[in-house]
Amino acid sequence: MKIVRKSCAAFVSACIFAVGAFGASNSSSSISSGGVKTVNRVSGAAVSSPSDAQFAAELGNALENGTAEDALKLFESHSTDDPGLLSLKASLLLSSGDVKSASALASKLLKDNPEDIDILTLNVMTAKQSGDTVKKNQCLRKIIALDPKNPDANIELGDEQALRKDFNRALGYYRTAWMSEATNTTAWFGYGKMNYYLSKDKDARRAFERILTMDPENDQALAYLGKLEGENKKYKSAKEYIDRAIAINPNSSDYYLDLGTYDRFLGKYDEAEGAWQRAVELDPNYFLGYAYLAGLYDEQEKEDKAFECYKQVVLKNPGYYYAYESIGMHAWRTGDFEFARKAFLEAAKYNAENVSYPLMVTACLYKQNKVKDARDYSESVYRKIQDKSSVDYKMLRMYHDQMGDNDVTLAVQKLGNNAEKGNITSNRGKYLYYLALYYDIKGDVSLAQKFYAEICAIQSPMFFEYRLAKWSLNPDSDEAAREVGKK
Repeated sequence: MKIVRKSCAAFVSACIFAVGAFGASNSSSSISSGGVKTVNRVSGAAVSSPSDAQFAAELGNALENGTAEDALKLFESHSTDDPGLLSLKASLLLSSGDVKSASALASKLLKDNPEDIDILTLNVMTAKQSGDTVKKNQCLRKIIALDPKNPDANIELGDEQALRKDFNRALGYYRTAWMSEATNTTAWFGYGKMNYYLSKDKDARRAFERILTMDPENDQALAYLGKLEGENKKYKSAKEYIDRAIAINPNSSDYYLDLGTYDRFLGKYDEAEGAWQRAVELDPNYFLGYAYLAGLYDEQEKEDKAFECYKQVVLKNPGYYYAYESIGMHAWRTGDFEFARKAFLEAAKYNAENVSYPLMVTACLYKQNKVKDARDYSESVYRKIQDKSSVDYKMLRMYHDQMGDNDVTLAVQKLGNNAEKGNITSNRGKYLYYLALYYDIKGDVSLAQKFYAEICAIQSPMFFEYRLAKWSLNPDSDEAAREVGKK
């Protein structure tokens, strides 16, 4: 989530007050992480002329009753060399999206005022927006050299370290920022968030609660207090916090993701579904809402809805290989073996060590009567396995050679010789499925069903093949799924 520390309108109001008073403001500048940034001081000296003061009043009126664009138009009829007003113009240009013009003006101001911290800050803003990392870092270093405890520079440095996942270094920068400016809620938020990531829950909670004493309507602090409650399984309290955050900011998809999670753990499945659907509506290009919905639908055995959501997951985030696994599984259920094969191939790209995926690809090819392709593919995989005595190697050879099942069965049974009935290891259960599937493909339905039934007796299964076995034992639902697959 992005933090904008000062809105453009709030900044302009501060500037107008400073100009109108013919003096400088001591309030600090502001750098936003990812959003538009504004400088919060007009100039280090009195304004150059009474006309500038009058102009500042007109700007204030334009911002109060209009937009940044309205304020910018006033500059067309007023010429000034006051650095504060020109900084304001650059900030307005930046907020209106004219990064090129804002950058040019900021650079000119910096040339004339090389050690003005607010102008340096303005250049950090424009450089960040234009992607000029070199200039941004040069300006930051100069700010720190002039003012080592500058809160905004330290916050920006903290943001950089947080992006690199160096949370301890980021924590130090945020601490320096709030120690320099105790009322800086952005510094406190960064500090609280880093403590949260470092599992220092007490320090994180204190930071977020401190923010609320200064800004009771800070939705981000409320949301993170909700996260802390949720991680301690206090879902009712977590829901209360996130409800308050949503009341303040109803357009955050992240908040609805959290709300759905808390509702899910409270057993409010319809509410969870509604929250995650709202998250998807607010941010249709983010994969996580679809992933949560897919998991919920899977749990409720709403397979067709789950299937569609998994497709959206990989469309939005191709690297989320767990979704390919689920897509392959659901496509197999509907009898779309070509789609299933492609999905398992994608899953194998991201997790090449999992033998399940090449076995499912091979099975899909056999189901499509592409025997040569099945043999060629399985051979290409088993040749890469170093341990020729492993179950993985023997299983792939069995699929390739279409023989050797007795040897494989003995190897699989050895994996669970000491396991009590109903407490079979997941690894053994997974291999049992591929034995069952092997017999299924060969037409030995009786033996296949025997193994499927053994798999379905496993308690707390932790492998996706369990569901495939379960579907194989329920031919009515399987047939219905195949009809869906034909549409």
